[in-house]
Amino acid sequence: MIASTTSGDRTLRDPAAGDKAATSAGRPGADATVAPGGGAGRGACDGEGGTGLPARVPLTPAERALLLTLLRLPTAGPLETGPDAPPPRLRDAQREYLRAAAAIGFRGLWHAAPAADVLDRDDVPEPVRAAAEDPAFLEQQPSLVLRLGPDLPPARTVMFNVHLDTVAGWQPVGFDGTCFTGRGAIDAKGPAVALLAGVRAARALRPALGRDVAVLIQAVAGEEGGAMGVFGTRPLVERGFVGRLNVFCEPTGLRFLTRSTAAMTARISVHGADAIDDRPGEGHNATVLLGYLAQHLAHALDRRGDGGDEGGGDEGTVCVAGLHTGTLHNRVYGSGSLLLNLAYGSPRAARRLERDLRAALADGLAEFASRFGGTALFARTAAEAARVTRLEWVKRGLPVLDDQDEWGHALLRDRAGISPWPPGEPGFTCDAIWMANVPGACTVILGPGDLAGNHAHADGEFARVGELEAFAAAVTRLLLAFTDDVTSATEPTGPP
Repeated sequence: MIASTTSGDRTLRDPAAGDKAATSAGRPGADATVAPGGGAGRGACDGEGGTGLPARVPLTPAERALLLTLLRLPTAGPLETGPDAPPPRLRDAQREYLRAAAAIGFRGLWHAAPAADVLDRDDVPEPVRAAAEDPAFLEQQPSLVLRLGPDLPPARTVMFNVHLDTVAGWQPVGFDGTCFTGRGAIDAKGPAVALLAGVRAARALRPALGRDVAVLIQAVAGEEGGAMGVFGTRPLVERGFVGRLNVFCEPTGLRFLTRSTAAMTARISVHGADAIDDRPGEGHNATVLLGYLAQHLAHALDRRGDGGDEGGGDEGTVCVAGLHTGTLHNRVYGSGSLLLNLAYGSPRAARRLERDLRAALADGLAEFASRFGGTALFARTAAEAARVTRLEWVKRGLPVLDDQDEWGHALLRDRAGISPWPPGEPGFTCDAIWMANVPGACTVILGPGDLAGNHAHADGEFARVGELEAFAAAVTRLLLAFTDDVTSATEPTGPP
């Protein structure tokens, strides 16, 4: 299939088109060095240990400049910035990324916005559906796929996924020699650039990489803003842009995480009658009703708020979130809503959370009716609470990742020297959920830094250059291990 955009991008080919689209810029060249001023042999990477594997791959001046360019381009999508904000410059950022990747041998396979029908599914979050009523919504948020090497089967392919969209909020962009600052520095423009550095270093050490082994990079939109990858990562996975080993670049402190939770969002809404402040008992007081339900549900569902068993939150976590009725002091609001976010680590946990929420809501409404039924101000609200209250789902039905591929885990841990995520530490949600049902694939989450420690989604977001260079080295090591495995046998050990 040929994919093109409406904004002047050159047509890019998908894997079915073969390898004839490679340009001269995508051919390996003499500049494929491991580190500035280094050679391609042993010792070219800083910080090598007794294993001969690199502990740090220094970013070149061009890679540092690329990161600063990406940080200066605002790429937060409409779900983050609102419909009236200027359009994101995500397409421009992806073009810059493509140009840098081409210098080390990558070629473009896909650079386009998804078709509108990707959102015609039950598991698409309600805010995404609403935003997509504007035809410009999807067009402003394309995704990019790059390939290094020929059109090889997934068994000989490593796929990396990184998102170039960010949360909203402008942050000062800079580099002081130690830290990069700016929105996306750690989540995830910094890791995206370090990824290229890691591939560059691995190519210099293993000529088979890009010849006998292929690398795919998905540089996606729609990871932030609650989009959950439904129009970014998911369509690319369903098109077959996957590998035997798949790495989603998110901050994990350089530990590989094999689990990704998902979440469903419930909205408890009250649709009743307003009243004036002089006759408050004549209406339905949504503020009092929803406030009561918020406390009741917080207590009733708290037994699952400890992260569950050592599976890292399999039993689910409940967040009692936004409550809204109104802002004025001199009226009774008859309508309002309460939001709850329910994260889960397995389909079983999701079903249990949904069942528990429904039961707790019914109990809460019954208790409210009993407690306030004899009052003067809230008797009508109590008597009709069950009738005017409804449970609605803003988001539901998303998959979860629980990777059990021992071959991939052993390769990362024993061959690439990358530590696993501690089993008792809760995981988090990211686009890796869309790899949950892909057969014969090992999928992990791996990246530099820490979401909280590096102020992702907050003021002062930063990435230390050392963190990015350590991640680049981890990418190099896993690519070396995978390439050695492939070239020493017909296919990697493990399931096909």
